[in-house]
Amino acid sequence: MRLLAIDTAQTTCAAAVLVQDGDREHLVRRTQVIGRGHAEILLDMIGEVMAEAGFAFADLDRIAVTNGPGSFTGLRVGLSVARGFALVTHAPVVGVSTLDAIADELRGRSNGHPLLVTLSARENEVYVARFDGEGHADGAAHVALIEDLAAGLTPDYRLAGSAAPAIAAAAGLGADVVLTASAEADIGTIARLGLAAPADAPAPVPLYLRPPDAKPQTRGRIERI
Repeated sequence: MRLLAIDTAQTTCAAAVLVQDGDREHLVRRTQVIGRGHAEILLDMIGEVMAEAGFAFADLDRIAVTNGPGSFTGLRVGLSVARGFALVTHAPVVGVSTLDAIADELRGRSNGHPLLVTLSARENEVYVARFDGEGHADGAAHVALIEDLAAGLTPDYRLAGSAAPAIAAAAGLGADVVLTASAEADIGTIARLGLAAPADAPAPVPLYLRPPDAKPQTRGRIERI
């Protein structure tokens, strides 16, 4: 299996080629923290990992891309590029949630505790997903207020993601319950989750969870007669 993985959901731009042959695995990767401007470097990054892996795009069996939550612009860039390659190569595209990827990386560190993965959204809002002690999703990802999450948080939970320190402080919990404050998942994790996704998984759509901050311009608009 040859898979191309793309991540543009947050401030990192990343691409990787994962080759799995039985028990053998080979990962070629590029990662760069850029903040914005994913469109300017993503295609070059993909070209580099494909060249290093020694494969043509026609050799790909699958494409995986992060579908959020995250930057509206970044998500559109990654999904558009993945869909474009899919049209050319006829390789299926699968989506990987950033929240799921972060949770997957922490399976061995949560020690059976339920996990709350949260990413900062705007003001006191966060994107959140809960996972049980075995790492399985416990309900759908959604948007919540920090104070609401803190009010219902029990001490057995472990926290992860960029909003984790704020939630722990609001809940009066010690810093030891925060396993990571990163908003990113490793591109290798994203690639492996993409490889493990069902073959008949639906085409990915952006996991926005809330409307964009930008509002349509109304001042100066010419009204139709």
